[in-house]
Amino acid sequence: MLDFSLEDRVFLLRTACQTIRGKLEGLPAPPPISAISPRVIQPAGCFVSLHARLNHNLRGCMGRIDASGPLLSALQSSAWSVVEDHRFKTNPVTLAELPQLSVELSILSPLRSAASPMDFDLLNQGIYLTVGNRSGLFLPQVARETGWNREQLLSRLCAEKLGIAPNAWQAPEARLYTFSVQIIGPTDFP
Repeated sequence: MLDFSLEDRVFLLRTACQTIRGKLEGLPAPPPISAISPRVIQPAGCFVSLHARLNHNLRGCMGRIDASGPLLSALQSSAWSVVEDHRFKTNPVTLAELPQLSVELSILSPLRSAASPMDFDLLNQGIYLTVGNRSGLFLPQVARETGWNREQLLSRLCAEKLGIAPNAWQAPEARLYTFSVQIIGPTDFP
């Protein structure tokens, strides 16, 4: 996993917040910005999550799982799209709401193939499941926040993210990949 300095962490959080604010203000997508250190341009996947500060309710979570490009690029792309999370289409994040939100970054390691769908560390690894042409993931924070066991997590992943039968993770063609996450934040939106 990448080792970020305090300066890197502040830079990444500030970049995410500025990108989200720009999107809600109707600005064009931001151009790539200059990195402050080589660590923020290392290949990595990234998810940006928005939560209500008072009750921690999710208000958006978008990201890129692949570690094929620079972290900074994945961060900007994820931050730009987080306010378009389809789960909140009828109640989208607004510019006026930003002061009541916190932002959290999840920096992802490359995917590792698991021996079986049950072969993962429930509380410390994220999971990415493919079944046929469907795929979806849960960050490790999901298991910690919900208290779901492995079977519940996999069943909910199938039903909620892949849109297939809850027990489809047991199918012979199901493939599970794991990843670790370095969390930056959460921090209140400035």
